[in-house]
Amino acid sequence: MDHRDRLILALSALVRAEREARNAWDDAIAADALPPEVIHAVGDDPKRLIEHDDLELAEAFVSPSAARVHATARFA
Repeated sequence: MDHRDRLILALSALVRAEREARNAWDDAIAADALPPEVIHAVGDDPKRLIEHDDLELAEAFVSPSAARVHATARFA
């Protein structure tokens, strides 16, 4: 596996982690488990620039490559 394949796998893992974090956030909001101050503080966080559409685009981009890397790694 070369450095590009490792980068694709790392980016794929980051996309999955972001998706899981967003799902946990949505679940916590739906369950009314967070105080309004926390929701407001996170909502004002300038680091949250990735939108849902961006995640779907990234997943679609990495998924075929990640599958190819896994298949190649098994036979290497």
